[in-house]
Amino acid sequence: MVIGSKLPINVKLIFHSLSFIKKELFLFLFLLIVAIVVTHYFVYSLTVSLLIFLILLLLFVFQLIRKRIDEISEIKKMMIAIRKGEVKNISDINLTSNLEPVESEIREMYSQIKNDIDYLKKLERMRKEFLGNVSHELRTPIFAIQGYIETLLNGAISDTKVNKHFLEKANNHTVHLSNLVNDLIDISMIETGEMRMSFRYFYISDYIHEVISDLKPFADEKKIELRFVPTEKNIQVFGDRARIKQVLTNLTVNAIKYTEVGSVTIELIEENKNIKIVVRDTGIGIPPEDLPRIFERFFRVDKERSKDAGGTGLGLAIVKHIVEAHTSKVEVVSKVGVGTEFSFRLKK
Repeated sequence: MVIGSKLPINVKLIFHSLSFIKKELFLFLFLLIVAIVVTHYFVYSLTVSLLIFLILLLLFVFQLIRKRIDEISEIKKMMIAIRKGEVKNISDINLTSNLEPVESEIREMYSQIKNDIDYLKKLERMRKEFLGNVSHELRTPIFAIQGYIETLLNGAISDTKVNKHFLEKANNHTVHLSNLVNDLIDISMIETGEMRMSFRYFYISDYIHEVISDLKPFADEKKIELRFVPTEKNIQVFGDRARIKQVLTNLTVNAIKYTEVGSVTIELIEENKNIKIVVRDTGIGIPPEDLPRIFERFFRVDKERSKDAGGTGLGLAIVKHIVEAHTSKVEVVSKVGVGTEFSFRLKK
């Protein structure tokens, strides 16, 4: 059964290989038939017949070798041109008709290598941007802390009017620095696959109540209503409880930061096989031109406002990675001056 299944492939391979030398093969067969006819009617010596056959065979082999040398030379020239960067487009790769399969493989290889090089260049560009952003984000709070401490050491520590204020400012910057480092660790672990997800069923409403309880003082401070709209029954979802709570916390904190008047609502919507989780605010909204970039690391819609609010610029990037690890996707709908809605789905 195994031999029978391999036979069609072998036969096809043989015919495919013979197609490369069909001209030479036909010529050899033609000359061989002529030689047989001539020796049959005009030459009666077996030695002469064998000699004629050997001469024809040698001519056939010589022709094949010459053809193969020409083809190898053509392939070599093309590979050198690719190596030197003389080939700018895949359409520039052209070989003779006999080498169409080889041409196809070279084109595919060239396309793959070009894509890999473009991807590596993109990664290098992203790495440089990331290092620049990290350096800037770390330098800002460090310099601020250094400035406050130097001022205190130069005599302000004895001034009761400013010493506590400077210490509070320095403490705020250390908190921001700590949050930034934690977010950097999280996103690094997610992107390298070191962050392990623990998937199990859990009651999503319980964790939303925890998030609201944790963030209510922050919302009350800004006089913003923090609401939760649950489903009719308490439903379990499948996911990593701790990471989903991190996602909800990041989205809700962002919503509160960018809302001055109104409310922030977390809503659960039951679907056929999923639960849709929505975080909606009545904040400043996101301009349409910024929507494609909001999940980039360190991208901020309003840079000055984000710094004042203490954001690290990594929250939404972390949200995106965690949600995608749950085979879901973060969807965003926003209108400037009206508000923003983030949503994603988890399996029931």
